[in-house]
Amino acid sequence: MGYNTKNYIVQGGERTVIEGELVIAEGGKLLFNEQELKPLVFQADSTAGTVAGLKDDLNALLLKLKEAGVMASE
Repeated sequence: MGYNTKNYIVQGGERTVIEGELVIAEGGKLLFNEQELKPLVFQADSTAGTVAGLKDDLNALLLKLKEAGVMASE
């Protein structure tokens, strides 16, 4: 009887396949291009009533994406 696993490293080690669940325990890190990816800080729904207010809300979201490592900074 063989054993099939949902999570495995392809021969050669250049690719890891996760079909199950990936748990990053306390103290563990997820890196992308040597930068840690972090959970985003909560972003409330926009209640802007002006274009200027909407711009401020969008810029706040963009800053959070950059700080979390999800979006590259300039």
